[in-house]
Amino acid sequence: MTSRYPHLLPTLSIAAVVTLSASGGARATELFDDGTTRVDVNIEGVLGAFHSQKGYAQSATAESGSRDWQEGFVKYGLDVTHALGGDSGSLYANVAGVSGGTFGQGDAAGFTTGDERRTHLENLYVGWKSGALFPVLGQDGVDLSAGRQRVQVGDGFLISGDALNFGEGVLGGDLDRGGAYYLAARQSFENTAVLRLGGDRGWRGDLMWLKSGNPAQAEPELSVATLEHVSDAGTLGATYIDVLDVDDDYAFLYPEREDTRVYSLRGQGNAGVENLFLAGQYAWQENGSDDHENAWYLEAGWTFAELPGSPAVSYRFSRFSEQYDPLFYGNGRALGTWFQGEVAANYAGPFNTNARVQQINLTLTPSASVSLGAMLYDFDTLSTEAGPNLSGNEIDLYAVWAPSERWWVMPLLGRYSPDVSASDGGTQLGDSDSNYYSQLLVGFNF
Repeated sequence: MTSRYPHLLPTLSIAAVVTLSASGGARATELFDDGTTRVDVNIEGVLGAFHSQKGYAQSATAESGSRDWQEGFVKYGLDVTHALGGDSGSLYANVAGVSGGTFGQGDAAGFTTGDERRTHLENLYVGWKSGALFPVLGQDGVDLSAGRQRVQVGDGFLISGDALNFGEGVLGGDLDRGGAYYLAARQSFENTAVLRLGGDRGWRGDLMWLKSGNPAQAEPELSVATLEHVSDAGTLGATYIDVLDVDDDYAFLYPEREDTRVYSLRGQGNAGVENLFLAGQYAWQENGSDDHENAWYLEAGWTFAELPGSPAVSYRFSRFSEQYDPLFYGNGRALGTWFQGEVAANYAGPFNTNARVQQINLTLTPSASVSLGAMLYDFDTLSTEAGPNLSGNEIDLYAVWAPSERWWVMPLLGRYSPDVSASDGGTQLGDSDSNYYSQLLVGFNF
C-alpha cells in the first residue's frame, strides 16, 4: 500500500495525553445545573516552542540547517447533558471550536511554513445513553451518538482520532488544515455514527461509521466493528475495519487505501499480577489488489511501586510490514504510545510502516506534581526499495510539572541519530550527524 508520498502519514498529538496525565483529567466550569439539565464550558489550550538543528526531506519547503518555530491552539466549547424521565436515560451534546496556527520558520519537515492561522468548528455531536433501560447491558449499556467527534479504538494502534494537521508546506497548501502540526489540535472526524453496547466490564462492542474530512488522509470513509471482553486482569479485543471510499481528488496520496480491510486482535492488562503491564496487538491488512500487509507489537512493563517515586520500566517491539497502511494511529494511552520518537515520528520517519522499532520507556514520579521520563528508540528499515532508509536511534528526556490542576509545563530534550543522510537515501538534510532537538510546551484547561 505504498503512497506516492510516503511522508504523508498521520502525526500524533501528545497534547491531549499530557493534559490528562498532568491534570488528572479534563476540567470544566459549570454554567447551569437544575438537577435535570447541566451545561459546562470547556476551555483548553497548548502553546509550544520548538527547535531542531536539522531539517528533513519530507516536503518541497524543507531545508537543511536549524529551524525555530512556535505552535499554539485554544479549544473552547460547551457540554450539555439532559436527564430523561423514568428509565429513559439521558441526552448529551457537545459543540467546540479550535483556533490555532504555526509561527516562526515552520516545522523541521516543512509541513508548515509558519504562516498558518485558522479557526474551525471541531466538535458538533449529539447522543443518547440508555441509563437503566436495558439492565442486561448494564448502566448506560447503549450509547448512540452522531456528528463531528473524536473516536479511538483500543490504544490507538489503528484509530486515534483524525489528527494529521498539515499546513501550507505540502503540495502548495492543498492539504492545509490550519497548521499546529505537532500539537494536532484538530482530531475530530468530520462525521460519525457510533453505537456502543455494554458497560465497563464483561462483553462489550462498538459499531461505527466514520467519515474523515482530512485531505491529507484522502478523506476516507470507514466502517468499524469491535468486540471486547473487559475484566480486572485486562482487556481482550477484536477489531474489523473496512475502508469504504476515498475522495477521488486525493486518492493519489494512498492509491490502494480504498477497499482496504483490517482484521485485528489485541490484549492489554496485568494478567492479575499487580505492577505488571502486558500489551500486544496483531493487524492483518488486505487491499483491493488482494495484497496482504501486517503490523504487530508486544510490550511488557513493571512498576516498582515500593520504591520512592514508583519507577517504572517497559520494553516494546513493534513491526510494520513494507507497505502497511497505518491509517489513523495515535498516542492512545501515554507519551510514546504510537508516537514513536519525537523527531522520528514527526519529522524524520519512520511513520509506522516499513520498520522494526524497539522502545524502552523509563518513568519516575518524585511528587504528585512532577513526573520524569526517558524514551529510547532503535529504528530499523525493513526494505530500502519500499521507501527511504530511516534506520537510526533516538533518546528523548522529558519532565511534566503541574503547578495546579489547570496548568502544566513540559520541557523535552531529544537526540536523533540517523544511519544515513538524505543524500544517501535517508531524510535528514545536510548530513547524518546527530540532531539535538528541544521543545517546551505549556498547557491549560478550565
